[in-house]
Formats: sequence, C-alpha cells, structure tokens
Amino acid sequence: MPVIIPWFKREFSFDIPAGMFANVMERLRGTPARLEERLGRVPSQVLVRKEGDSWSIQENAGHLLDLEPLWADRVEDFAQGKEKLRTADLTNRRTHETRHNEAPLGKILSSFRAARAGLVSRLEALDEQTLARTALHPRLNSPMRVIDHAFFVAEHDDHHLARISELLRLFT
Repeated sequence: MPVIIPWFKREFSFDIPAGMFANVMERLRGTPARLEERLGRVPSQVLVRKEGDSWSIQENAGHLLDLEPLWADRVEDFAQGKEKLRTADLTNRRTHETRHNEAPLGKILSSFRAARAGLVSRLEALDEQTLARTALHPRLNSPMRVIDHAFFVAEHDDHHLARISELLRLFT
C-alpha cells in the first residue's frame, strides 16, 4: 500500500472550476456518513490503539471535529471580505488536549455530523459575489476562493479517512 503523504507536505493548486462547487459540497456532506460507516463496528480497543506517537483512529475522528470551527470561521472570513484567512493552530493543541480516546465514539461522530451540516449549510447559502472572492491562505501563502477552501477541507477529511483506513488494516 502506498505511503500517505503527510498533510503539511501536501501541495495544492487552487484551479478547480467554479462549476464543481456542488460536487465538492457532496464530498463535504458525505464525510460524516463515511466516517460512521468506517468506524461503526470497530471494537473500542482498536479505536483507541496507537501506532507509536501518532493519533489513534478515534483521535483522527476527533481531529476532524476539532477543525470544524476553523473551517466555519474561514467561511466567515470570505463573507466579511477579509484579505487573509485566519490562521490554524499548526500544533493541533486542541486535538492533543481533548482526550478523544476517553470520549464515547458516538458523541464524536454525532457532534461532527452536526458541525459539518452547519458548515455545508453556510457554504451553500453564500451568494455569487462571496463565492467569487479570494483570500490568502496563511500557511500555503496562496490565494484561494470559497470552492478552493471547500476542496481543501474535503482533502483534509480524506487525508484522515485514509489514515484511519491505514490504522484499521494495521490493527485488524
């Protein structure tokens, strides 16, 4: 199986046609269901098992939930016409401190589903003028549009789903 490229080593070119917005929204809308399907019957001892210092399966799921406020805040940055999107905590302190392995998986999944529904709803409510705006992504130092931001989020989702699948293959 090919190695997963570390997230911070990923490169992006933001050239997705605006006409792909609905397709990207479907990816975002579908992540909670894919996550639930993937983890629904996994024993808890597998969910919380770690490979070295890396996050467990459940911590990867919790990390997706942890980033929903950032994604939503960045949509608001676009709506407000800001030139630069707000910065992420690149240390992922929240995920390290939240102790996702001690939480019920169902709570993580239901909270993620609710947060993601809110994000998708907000994105789909944006007007054409807002959808056409660009703002600078702080880490990538690259201008992006709303569709690029949505694609970035979908890619982040898939990155963690791929890592979860990798851990499932390793531990089951």
